[in-house]
Amino acid sequence: MASADVLIAFFVTTAIFAYIPGPAMLYAAAQTVARGRRSGFSAVLGIHLGCYVHVLAAAAGLSLIFHAVPFLYTAVKLGGAAYLIWLGIALFRSRDGDAPSGSAIQPKSARRAFSESVMVEVLNPKTALFFLAFLPQFVEAGAGLPIWLQFAILGTVVNLLFSSADIVCVFFAGALTNRLRASQRAQRLLQRAGGAVLVGLGGHLALQKS
Repeated sequence: MASADVLIAFFVTTAIFAYIPGPAMLYAAAQTVARGRRSGFSAVLGIHLGCYVHVLAAAAGLSLIFHAVPFLYTAVKLGGAAYLIWLGIALFRSRDGDAPSGSAIQPKSARRAFSESVMVEVLNPKTALFFLAFLPQFVEAGAGLPIWLQFAILGTVVNLLFSSADIVCVFFAGALTNRLRASQRAQRLLQRAGGAVLVGLGGHLALQKS
């Protein structure tokens, strides 16, 4: 692996990036607000597992394709944005009965949050380009491990640190919304707020320049 100085710089830089509020944190918070803390944690797990697709792609050099073929990058970005907007609209328009007020609904909501989050992360080309731009700064060709394995190890550490920040965000979002869930009207407003955040994230992704 890289030298100790390089690894320390890597951990510090990654931790700073991880705990700066970003789209993944907002997404996890939106799922928590709209569907409950269990769904929030399921969303974090889905994002975490989906991110390994980008880690493996970076290790295999596949992320270079997004950089070399702008059309493919744009197509995947718009597809991911459209999916986020669709999720947000569906959540915003869902009836009160779809909200996670009962224990029988919670498992279904959590499973849905997990599957949706995996897809959202896989369809986010920004993650692929982040690994492509960030990880090579801490990879050393002369180290004892192959380049692809260094990418895989460093990418896994990045993913774990970012997921830890998302978990903290879910705890805070859950604490802020638990008191409001006793009110049916407040619950409905929280659900709409979560949907609005997802639509906003989708619009931001679609309009953001590469």
